[in-house]
Amino acid sequence: MKKLNLLIVLLSVAVSATAQNKFEQDRNAIKALAGFYKVSFNYAETFSPISDYTFHDRHRSSAKEIAIIVEDAPNKIVIQHLLVMRGDSMIIKHWREDWTYEDPKILAFDKEDTWKVLTLKPEDTKGKWTQKVFQVDDSPRYQSIGSWVHVDGRSQWISYADSPLPRREHTERSDYNVLNRRNFVYLTPTGWMFEQDNKKMVRTPGEKDKLIAQEKGLEEFVKIDPKSFSYAQDWWKNNASFWKDARDIWDNVLTSNATIKLAAKVDNKLLYQKLFAANEQSVKEKWSSAKNKEEITKIINAYLIKV
Repeated sequence: MKKLNLLIVLLSVAVSATAQNKFEQDRNAIKALAGFYKVSFNYAETFSPISDYTFHDRHRSSAKEIAIIVEDAPNKIVIQHLLVMRGDSMIIKHWREDWTYEDPKILAFDKEDTWKVLTLKPEDTKGKWTQKVFQVDDSPRYQSIGSWVHVDGRSQWISYADSPLPRREHTERSDYNVLNRRNFVYLTPTGWMFEQDNKKMVRTPGEKDKLIAQEKGLEEFVKIDPKSFSYAQDWWKNNASFWKDARDIWDNVLTSNATIKLAAKVDNKLLYQKLFAANEQSVKEKWSSAKNKEEITKIINAYLIKV
């Protein structure tokens, strides 16, 4: 009996060590997404069930981007992306990704700038990471949950989510209102790849979602020399506190509402335009954190629609 008990203890320790090692592998893979990159964006529609559908032109573009870890806690890693343009002289705050471990709640996109909080079962979150993707103004975009897999020297993560139209089509398309995404993130010898299998859907209340077209997407992040990002790093140092305050306000909004619905425009301006303007004013006038949060709250509340 003593030998059996000892064997059980040893097996328990081995399982615990393996789980801990897997957890650290996951964290290291996520943190490896940060860095200095040349990014290429390639999208092509591949199929439509509609016989007379006109396939849209392929989208191809590239950019320089820096991805900065702005929060590194055991169960949460936050990475902020910045676009670097005109050499290194123009910076645009880009998307943000929060990675949370065994998160019991997820914000699911419905349609027309509306998201709903869903509570997940413990068995559906065990050992898994949620990627929460946010817009340039830190408003929600989409969230999805999946497992990191590390095998044969390769680390990869797959998930599924609904999202709003991509930025490249948001102002050009009105024939669909939901992008159903299969997200495939994996590390490469030169950086990482964000591969997508997307379905462009029409969602109408009380009806089954209708497929308009399928699309393949490849976003390749290739590491490049950090020396050309000095201005971007200085820019972030000067602007980081404002966006930390913005994240705090958004966190309060997202945890206080079961449904989030945003107005497309207020005073004929998009949300990011008002927040970007407030950011510039904050840096210029050296606002305090309290002043930042007061102004950010005022702006965000103007776009929130009660549901």
